[in-house]
Amino acid sequence: MERILGLICGAGVLPALMAEQARRQGWRVVAFAFPGATGLDAHAHAVIASRVGDLGPVLAGLQAHKVESVVLCGKFWMSDLLRAEAPDGVQARMVAEAGALVDANMTAVVVTTLGSLGITLLDQRAFLGEGLGEAGCWSRRQPTAQEWIDIRRGFVVARVLADASVGQTVVVKGGAVSAVEAIEGTSEAIRRGTALSGPGAVVVKSVARAHDFRFDVPTVGTETIEAAAAGGAGAVAVEAGRVFLLDRAATAARADAAGIALVSTDGAG
Repeated sequence: MERILGLICGAGVLPALMAEQARRQGWRVVAFAFPGATGLDAHAHAVIASRVGDLGPVLAGLQAHKVESVVLCGKFWMSDLLRAEAPDGVQARMVAEAGALVDANMTAVVVTTLGSLGITLLDQRAFLGEGLGEAGCWSRRQPTAQEWIDIRRGFVVARVLADASVGQTVVVKGGAVSAVEAIEGTSEAIRRGTALSGPGAVVVKSVARAHDFRFDVPTVGTETIEAAAAGGAGAVAVEAGRVFLLDRAATAARADAAGIALVSTDGAG
């Protein structure tokens, strides 16, 4: 019997990569493409244009296509939910039920809403291939001794922030934290932090201990490195096995071009 997977697709290329992985695993993929999702036509059996403020048709589409499981993928911002113009009744109800728009609350509402339709929300990691890398250095240059000190400091702070559902990324130089990520996202936090700290800062991305990988998988890619390079950052460190490296070869190549040390680590150094 054919398995039918609904992909709820935010911005970026990750939804297309996950659709490709799902098809390889034998799923029939129905993609609900929100603004910014690209490349889905080549990998999904059906692509349905969707928008954040109009979630009723998405739920109706899931039922019409007899979707049994759903995966969230791509970039969604909480600010999209806060600023949606004329949200339909479904979205208004979900936002009201969530209360504070933090990941844990939104996840609970999404799981409950889908469950009422007999649909299971799946862990995204099953559709990421080999992108969740083990510990290692992916650039030609290793972090310096001072950069490792700042990386360890960054992980201490980033884990506290992630556990509190504030953000996952911090920028550190000489032990001083110049930026923490909030609703603006990773790249903007990097731009702000490197502007304040000046060249030589490190960027650290960690994950909450109780992170729900059904809701999102923290990700870095060439865009992250571009932002770090523009601000003169010396190193980018991500939590091994829990942060996805999007197009690892291209990301490492961009780090090499900028002289940035790119590492996946547990933060122990």
